[in-house]
Amino acid sequence: MTLADVHLLRRRLRAALTAGEPAVGTFVKLASPDVAELAEAAGFAFVVVDLEHSALTEQNAIDLVRHAHACGLPALVRVPEVDAAVNRLLEAGAAGIQLSMLTRVAQAEALAAATRFAPAGRRSVSLANRAARFGAVPLAAFLGAEQDDPPVLVGQIETGHTDPLPDLLAPLDVCFVGSTDLAVDLGLPAAPAVLRAAVDRVREAARSAAVAFGGWTPTRGAAADLGLSDADYLVVGSDLQMLATALRTAAGEENQ
Repeated sequence: MTLADVHLLRRRLRAALTAGEPAVGTFVKLASPDVAELAEAAGFAFVVVDLEHSALTEQNAIDLVRHAHACGLPALVRVPEVDAAVNRLLEAGAAGIQLSMLTRVAQAEALAAATRFAPAGRRSVSLANRAARFGAVPLAAFLGAEQDDPPVLVGQIETGHTDPLPDLLAPLDVCFVGSTDLAVDLGLPAAPAVLRAAVDRVREAARSAAVAFGGWTPTRGAAADLGLSDADYLVVGSDLQMLATALRTAAGEENQ
């Protein structure tokens, strides 16, 4: 892998989204770079470094993105809002940005603007970063690569009330249904039929907008019950969840 290969990783991830089988990743909430290496060795197609529901700092996220990149694994970063950190994460080699709690078209447009250079967006340009090989890539070549293989944009739909979905999804690559928050928004415990109808509505909007559809599931086996049986982008659990499950299992076995 060369430092400029973030564009190849984005291309690979986009191809996986249209391959007919789900591209499967997991959330990373622990700061150890070993997690990215283990995820790649296990066969995950990508990881999502979580800056929303974790104790990770921005520097932790940058370090994880860099290590995943070195392993040849696309790493997206989940953020709770669009701010200046987005550009720093992309410059470190992030394959994309996943924005939580997307409800307004203005949010989706802000995400697109922050991840695209002019004239398509308002992202500030620098070549003093890993994605541009610290200036070894000429400006025109770097801008061309970013235009051809821009950051992958994922928007999380987690409430029953949003701006019209066709407009909301237009700037995105992936529409990600956040079933846990959606169930709470619908009135936890939401009746399975109510939650399923809401997920189906999001899926249909994604298909209509020609945007990949995805979501989170605690296990691969639970995906169908959550309406994710035909997901293109499937995030399974998290490193922290898997570790906790394994520890509980080990403790139970030792206590028997």
